[in-house]
Amino acid sequence: MKRALSLSLLALLLAGCAAEKGIVDKGAYELDARRQAQAAYPRIKVLVIHYTADDFDSSLATLTDKNVSSHYLIPAIPPQHNGKPRIWQLVPERDLAWHAGVSFWRGATRINDTSIGIELENRGWQKSGGQKRFVPFEAAQIAALIPLAKDIIQRYDIKPQNVVAHADIAPQRKDDPGPLFPWQALAQQGIGAWPDPARVTFYLNGQSPWQPVDPGLLLDRLARYGYEVPENISPAQQKRIIMAFQMHFRPQVWNGVADEETLAIAEALLEKYGQR
Repeated sequence: MKRALSLSLLALLLAGCAAEKGIVDKGAYELDARRQAQAAYPRIKVLVIHYTADDFDSSLATLTDKNVSSHYLIPAIPPQHNGKPRIWQLVPERDLAWHAGVSFWRGATRINDTSIGIELENRGWQKSGGQKRFVPFEAAQIAALIPLAKDIIQRYDIKPQNVVAHADIAPQRKDDPGPLFPWQALAQQGIGAWPDPARVTFYLNGQSPWQPVDPGLLLDRLARYGYEVPENISPAQQKRIIMAFQMHFRPQVWNGVADEETLAIAEALLEKYGQR
């Protein structure tokens, strides 16, 4: 009899719990979360990849000072702990970090507000013979980046076209992570966008890859894809935008010249991922 009564009480309690699902007790008040608005959107939409242009100790000091911050910092050769690479988290993902600065992507400004930043320890570039020479990324560093980036993309449902270089969102100021960053290999891992080679060939349509095209035509496509292309910008500013795009999607030649291959890549990306 007592056992039957206990089971009945338990059933009532469980029924009460089920009825109260979505009611959150906050101590001094309760929250009713049973009805969720449809017009709600995740804050995090963009993943931005950077290099630090410095060694690890200096990078860590800079990123934990008062003027700049990033959510994550990955050493060039991450130390191994229990067989796993160690990554530094400097800002919780729920908080805003100051890593993007003045920026623009796909119609939005203030990319700090809607992004997570990952800094990679890397010296960046040095000038040699009048040209920028970028430093390669360590394989161990990229191996550590891949699962972190995948986790972030999965948690926030970040679209491939919104996994970007710092240079993509601030082309007049930034070069990072530069043309040696393995965007194509990461895209094969589900991290970021990459054009289908067959569609690039289709849009090239037998033209010489290096044949010049109207810069205005190319910049129109880049603006549709997501880059900021203001009116009345100088030829030097136009070149910076084209260079940023080429460092990401055509790293073999990133001279900032509007040519048929760069245009074909832009067309293939727009076809695959749509325009902003």
